[in-house]
Amino acid sequence: MSTADQPLTRRGSRRRPPRRRRVTVLGVLGDLLLTAGVLVLLFVAWQLWIGDAIIGAKFKSEADSLTQEWASAPATPAPTPDADPDADALGPGEPPALAQPGNGEVFGVLRIPRLGPDYQFKLAGGVSAAVTLDPIGIGHYPDTAMPGQTGNFAIAGHRGSHGAPFADLPSLRVGDSVVVETPDGWYTYGFRNLEYVRPDGVQVLLPVPQAPEVLATDKVITMTTCSPRYGFSERAIAYGVFDSFTPRADGPPASLTEGAA
Repeated sequence: MSTADQPLTRRGSRRRPPRRRRVTVLGVLGDLLLTAGVLVLLFVAWQLWIGDAIIGAKFKSEADSLTQEWASAPATPAPTPDADPDADALGPGEPPALAQPGNGEVFGVLRIPRLGPDYQFKLAGGVSAAVTLDPIGIGHYPDTAMPGQTGNFAIAGHRGSHGAPFADLPSLRVGDSVVVETPDGWYTYGFRNLEYVRPDGVQVLLPVPQAPEVLATDKVITMTTCSPRYGFSERAIAYGVFDSFTPRADGPPASLTEGAA
């Protein structure tokens, strides 16, 4: 082949081979940091959205299985004075009294129709992340009242992780039903108001929230969670007042069946 048959870039000269990119320490470090940044973003997306959706669905499924188990169990007859000498102490129309649960012991299911027809999370004793909030869902502050009892039934749940059962707590409206289901039946509270307090604002857990010197005569529920959703600078506190108890033999209360297909 003659010289004229060679590809040329300029008359009389051959094309020079392309320069190879020089590999430098800074270049490798930059690539590693870029990859790490992408992985961090993926992890954050998992923690804040994808993981919450998956874990939340798992918690709801577990709660549904528990309520189905209660529904299929043989009905327990109500105590009578002959069978229980202390039964009259409850008074007419008083709901069954529940014992304080042990740490991590499941005793109920929380249902809030405003937050969706499938909103249901198990309730267990204690509010530690490791034992109750992370693996179970919603926790009960020890030594506060139990559902239907005079005083303050105080519970806690995550707002931005581990299924985020209280993610939409601030969206509740006055009068919304907050229902605690147990093997005996349903304890219904009506939502009243929301406030924000400092993380050390423990007076919301008193028998009469924020009123240390007042004797409790009402039956209230206090639901606590972090605020803002992905922060910890405040606590969002939702309050409700006891409305009624529905025995299991009577079927679910209207708030859980209205609008059902």
